Amino acid sequence: MELLDIFTLLGGVGLFLYGMTQMSSGLKAAAGDNLRIILQTATSNRFVSVMVGILVTLMIQSSSATDVMVIGFVNAGMMSLTQAIGVIMGANIGTTVTAQLTAFNLSSYAPLILFVGAIMYLFLKNGTVRSIGSVILGFGMLFEGIALMKSAIAPLAESEAFINMLSGLNNPFLAILFGIAFTALLQSSSSSIVIFQAFAATGILSYDVAVYLVLGAAVGSVTPNLLASLTANRNGKRSAILNLLFNVVRCVVIGVIITLFPQVLRLIQSLSPNDIARQIANTHTIFAIFAVVIELPLTNSIVRLAERIIPLKDEETRKAKDQRLVYLNSLDSLPAAVSLNQAKLEIYRMGEFALNNLCTAIDYFFDDDESKIQEVLDQEDTVDYLDHNITQALIDLRYHHLPPRDLNRLGRLLLDVSDIERISDHAVNITEYRQKLNQRKGTLSKEAMDDLHIIADATLASVEYSLQLFRDDRFNDLPQAEALEHIVNESQDLCISNHVDRMMEAECDPMGGVVYSDMVTDLERCSDHAIKVAYSLSGQDS
Repeated sequence: MELLDIFTLLGGVGLFLYGMTQMSSGLKAAAGDNLRIILQTATSNRFVSVMVGILVTLMIQSSSATDVMVIGFVNAGMMSLTQAIGVIMGANIGTTVTAQLTAFNLSSYAPLILFVGAIMYLFLKNGTVRSIGSVILGFGMLFEGIALMKSAIAPLAESEAFINMLSGLNNPFLAILFGIAFTALLQSSSSSIVIFQAFAATGILSYDVAVYLVLGAAVGSVTPNLLASLTANRNGKRSAILNLLFNVVRCVVIGVIITLFPQVLRLIQSLSPNDIARQIANTHTIFAIFAVVIELPLTNSIVRLAERIIPLKDEETRKAKDQRLVYLNSLDSLPAAVSLNQAKLEIYRMGEFALNNLCTAIDYFFDDDESKIQEVLDQEDTVDYLDHNITQALIDLRYHHLPPRDLNRLGRLLLDVSDIERISDHAVNITEYRQKLNQRKGTLSKEAMDDLHIIADATLASVEYSLQLFRDDRFNDLPQAEALEHIVNESQDLCISNHVDRMMEAECDPMGGVVYSDMVTDLERCSDHAIKVAYSLSGQDS
């Protein structure tokens, strides 16, 4: 193999990889937000999750991209591990389509495909049309790259040194290891499979060796996901482990089967006689489908194994326990009045989380204990979860033909959910104020801190009392709630007055002054939201 052939091979690989990237980027751009919407439709139904994984991967032609999105959803708490593994399994099937496409010998048409794609991408202004042009352009690059690779590696068929190297891959274990390493290097199983097809088409790689390379490629394809999970939380890391476990089990089980029963490979070959590229593509697809069929019933076991590899911490267990509906699980079988009362209990439970979050955030602001930041964020996740699910449950209740009085009560409860969620949002803001002080080295005087202590204590008392009135329907005690809210307002006025005095005497640190003002405003708004909740079911206006 001459130096020029090596350059041609490298250029072919580079063109192919860039074509894959271009095609994937174009498909994602053309699909727009539909990818995220489709992924969010993945439910606890395993079959739906698998179909979602197949569909998304078909749309973007990259299982790695799908898996990275899954890691992001799991990391954000928008998808469970049970949902994630179904999507991951589907992605492993969807990615086999690339090999099926490249098995067609379209290299002769690659220049025409490139021309059409370039015209659409460079000269047409419509965004969607340009994205489709990008896909076509990438498609043409892909086949042109394959043609370059085939022409470059043809002389290798006569190279004794290269043939001797490939003879070592007759050992199935070594072939699997080579497939893992090669795919990890390319960061794409689709790319490595297509390159294996090119080697096989030129006669320097046998089908029996390519089969084990395909198995190794499936395991090596997990590398981008493992890298992406390094910056994710523990659940995000578990989703990457799920992908690794799925493909390792797939490699072991199928490797044992084809070693003990080589007739399976002869059957696959018979589907496309005299076309080794198609045989490899069919093998890739059949192995992926078979792996999903045998592992789909074992998803719960695979999830538990991932959780054992990265054990659940106490706070994760507590968060999983908190993020569920306790009182709104079977509304369809309950009378409307009972359902609304259950909703009120669930909203009060949400209010307790918001109050605890506010208390934790205030403690962090004054104590500067950074361990409390994550606690605030976790409780905010729980409040957001309850906000979404309680709201959805109440919206569903609207269709139960409620009488006008109950409809009015339901509408007020919806407003209560929003007010309580805002209290938790303010808690997050308070943690950000302390972080801003630390990052920009702002300071607050002792007098300013004393003022903030006063209004913070008054706010916590107001929020706690208002939630108790809401829970117990103690409408006769609303004047006391008003009095507590009035104390917060007076504290706010005092804080502002003192702040102005310090500014006039140039005793106020500029950054500290901004944080001080924002903190006072957020605390007063928490009390405002709380008093609205206290009044909501009384029929009076706060």
